Amino acid sequence: MKTLITFLRKRCFLHKPFSSKDYWGQRYESGRNSGPGSYGHLAEFKARVLNTFVAENNVASIIEFGCGDGNQLTLAQYRAYIGYDVSPEIIVMCRERFRVDASKQFFHIREHVGQKAELTASLDVIYHLVEDDVFDEYMHRLFNASSRFVVIYSSNQDDPIEPVAAHVRHRRFSSWIDENAPHWRLVNRLPNSYPYDGNSITTSFADFYFYEMD
Repeated sequence: MKTLITFLRKRCFLHKPFSSKDYWGQRYESGRNSGPGSYGHLAEFKARVLNTFVAENNVASIIEFGCGDGNQLTLAQYRAYIGYDVSPEIIVMCRERFRVDASKQFFHIREHVGQKAELTASLDVIYHLVEDDVFDEYMHRLFNASSRFVVIYSSNQDDPIEPVAAHVRHRRFSSWIDENAPHWRLVNRLPNSYPYDGNSITTSFADFYFYEMD
């Protein structure tokens, strides 16, 4: 199974290298959503944690890299939010979904040119960054865009937790942070209230990791 997934990551139906950007663009174009982590009790768990953190630390501004379809955001209590994504279609959809909410803005990732916020967020994204260069660029952007805090909701170990899908690659992102973001320190790790038991619909292999700038 692992050999098959490795093969699928390198090849798609037309023998092109696997592209995480193309995968998500095509997924949203086909009418699919951001996945079970943005719905139901998993979304509610994430919202409780994030809303509490934002309130307790008086966070005024948030940037999320990988906003997805916006369903998770419907549960958020943020004063000012900017969401970026690789999918032009999903940005159009989110702008329409939140058109009457002036506190929320959405842009394609190409439009990020150094904008900063007090908190940057990566929720259920890192383990979908299959390509090494895409992962590295994403992590640099995530930490460079924050002035106070970074929150990551992801698995944190190298493949495999178990073979899941061609668009999933687990990474020990904390090692990247140790090597590339030395001025940031882990201030809290919060385990998932629904730890992974093999069912990716009702449980998750992601935990919360909160970093603060020294």
